[in-house]
Amino acid sequence: MKQDRAYMLLGLAKRAGRISAGEFMTEKAVKGGKSALCIVAGDASDNTKKNFKDMCNYYDVDYVEYGDKDGLGHATGTQMRASVSVNDEGFAAKIKEIITEQEK
Repeated sequence: MKQDRAYMLLGLAKRAGRISAGEFMTEKAVKGGKSALCIVAGDASDNTKKNFKDMCNYYDVDYVEYGDKDGLGHATGTQMRASVSVNDEGFAAKIKEIITEQEK
């Protein structure tokens, strides 16, 4: 099984205390100006995706849809998560780069 580099970096960011996982904590980080990147699971509801996309657009935070709820939860050491906020510029830039590279 191929290791997913984006999930691996999310796990590292979690251990470094640089992420907020779950819809409530992600929203709090985005609105509080702490978030550098908002990741929403591809299998999240359309309403959740729209809410986070609009919120990130308003607060000028990078937004990507990636993976699934189970994968995001596993990467952050929790149960299923629909959204994750990366609260560190360095981690956010590298994770976004990896996700963009994988989509090509």
